[in-house]
Amino acid sequence: MSTSSGVLFETFLNQHDDEAWAEVMDSLLPLIHEVDQTATRIWFHFYPLALARALQQSDDPAALANKLVLQGRYRLTDQIDSSHAFLYGHRYWPQVKQAIIAHANSSSVLSGQTLTEQIKHVAQQVSNELNQPFSLFIGITAVGFMTVQQVGLSAFMQADGAIRLPQHVAARSPQQVLACRARDDRQGWLAWFKYPDKVWTITFDENDPHATFKLINSQHLTTAAAHDKRPYHLRDSRCIINEGPIPVQCRAGSCGTCWVGVLGGAEKLSPVSSFERQRMKEFGYIDTDEEKPIIRLACQAQAYGAVSIVIPPWSGVLGRYLRQRQRASANIG
Repeated sequence: MSTSSGVLFETFLNQHDDEAWAEVMDSLLPLIHEVDQTATRIWFHFYPLALARALQQSDDPAALANKLVLQGRYRLTDQIDSSHAFLYGHRYWPQVKQAIIAHANSSSVLSGQTLTEQIKHVAQQVSNELNQPFSLFIGITAVGFMTVQQVGLSAFMQADGAIRLPQHVAARSPQQVLACRARDDRQGWLAWFKYPDKVWTITFDENDPHATFKLINSQHLTTAAAHDKRPYHLRDSRCIINEGPIPVQCRAGSCGTCWVGVLGGAEKLSPVSSFERQRMKEFGYIDTDEEKPIIRLACQAQAYGAVSIVIPPWSGVLGRYLRQRQRASANIG
């Protein structure tokens, strides 16, 4: 159970909406190690506060989920300790989580520090404890604070905090991860006989050495993924039999099921078309003018090199609904 300080901490967090958090992340992003800058931004797109609040405030969350065509695991409560497994900082989650709990239940909550300052304070504590660079803890700490805001301190504390990283993955340095993301496949002369065009490796889970598929130069991500015939439908009901690891229903940008985060190699993907940009905004995944953003529809993105992606655990159509809520809230204010 949370203490009175814990209640105050939750109250403090709940004073921050998406706009306030955007300002916080803008100030923190330069402090985050390069290995987790993009990953942290992706996480905040995967678990938007506006969606969590809409479900919490709904009289009938199930009906709302149906209205928004939500599929998969969209509740952060069900994945408190695993949602951020694609962050390098995930390996420090047990220590970061305990530091956040201690902070939430301490009198320092009353110190008058801003949200940005509190995140930096906790990250610095864990950095000192583990004798690792401060920059490695900012992103995962921000994720932890947002998780508390969405699920509540009690649920946050009750989750066991365990992580399940293979030893060889946990041993990687940030530089090794970055080098792996930047590396393209060598095009040996023997491969030419099988593939006249260049062939690239697409990684969809950096913690699993088997989580890759091959893509022929300029193929769309979903087209290439469909050649991976492993039974992904057994672990993710959104996946269709024999269509690969990326959930896909239409291949035309209409369903939004195939959205992905791009951890590395965004520059090796085709530019976003006006159609894809509009559809991503409609789905509520991202609203940006970037030519090659970190969130893409895999059926619209062609690859021209090795790319590392992460597949979100849910999909839906919530952009229009969230914008209507924002306008209604602004009118009330």
